[in-house]
Amino acid sequence: MDRGKIVAIITGAISILLAIAYLMIVQLLDFRGEMIPAPVSQLPLAMLVETWLSH
Repeated sequence: MDRGKIVAIITGAISILLAIAYLMIVQLLDFRGEMIPAPVSQLPLAMLVETWLSH
């Protein structure tokens, strides 16, 4: 086999491994459940002041 073909095969294998790793990470994050926003009492003070000043 020539060098170009070997590089293409290695690049393809790396690409497939990255794709599988990405899908596994997405599944893991999705498995955690629905994202629920933090209660207002736990918001940073700067955000509360900004909201208060905008009214």
